[in-house]
Amino acid sequence: MNAFQKLAPRPPLLTVSDLTKSYGGQIGCRDVSFTIRPGEVLGIVGESGSGKSTLLACLSGQLAPDNGSITYDMHGRGPVDILTLSEPERRRLARTDWGIVHQNPRDGLRMDVSAGGNIGERPMAIGARHYGNIRAEAQDWLQKVEIDITRTDDKPRTFSGGMQQRLQIARNLVTRPRLVFMDEPTGGLDVSVQARLLDLLRGLVRELGIAAIIVTHDLAVVRLLADRLMVMQRGRVIEHGLTDQVLDDPHHPYTQLLVSSVLQV
Repeated sequence: MNAFQKLAPRPPLLTVSDLTKSYGGQIGCRDVSFTIRPGEVLGIVGESGSGKSTLLACLSGQLAPDNGSITYDMHGRGPVDILTLSEPERRRLARTDWGIVHQNPRDGLRMDVSAGGNIGERPMAIGARHYGNIRAEAQDWLQKVEIDITRTDDKPRTFSGGMQQRLQIARNLVTRPRLVFMDEPTGGLDVSVQARLLDLLRGLVRELGIAAIIVTHDLAVVRLLADRLMVMQRGRVIEHGLTDQVLDDPHHPYTQLLVSSVLQV
């Protein structure tokens, strides 16, 4: 029995129905529907222009969709369409219950704030005030993501790309969000750095029971991290299922082409 089957009886954490976004006459994503349960990891793959990044931006609140609903099971309130939330409510959700890991870590870090300060900002945003406790938690998370605590007061701009990405992950996970959005989290990194980061991500996601939505073009990433996989082409979901089943026995010709192109490399 795989992880998703074990989690299946639990109620959905996120339910997306008929989500559509277009730019003038160009389709970003169209009629996308799916659910994700607590602790489940969903991978979204497709070539450039397939709509996967547009979909992620709509889900994470960075873009307003044209149509559809995004229902999230909020603490104390139950299922709520996040598109109906006020702007302050969305901001609070984004800095407490959600995390966003960008492909370019500079988009998710404050480059002129220390590494410890970057991690400590999220606990402070939800009420933490004891400096010693905040610093200790920041150092604990630096160790979790394999950054030496002697770098606590160093600025992220002095870090390598792989270290910046690990710091961004720590910044997002410090408040134990229930859902994390990841946009090409290993993109632009050397192969050896990618492997190390993937092992780290897999361990943290499983340890903390985090649900995650990962957008990537790299099938090796979803093979390692994702319970389920959605394949997108021209803004639509063309195949959806358990990751191993989709990759080992793809049904749609486009998915077959994606998989075969990887095998031929």
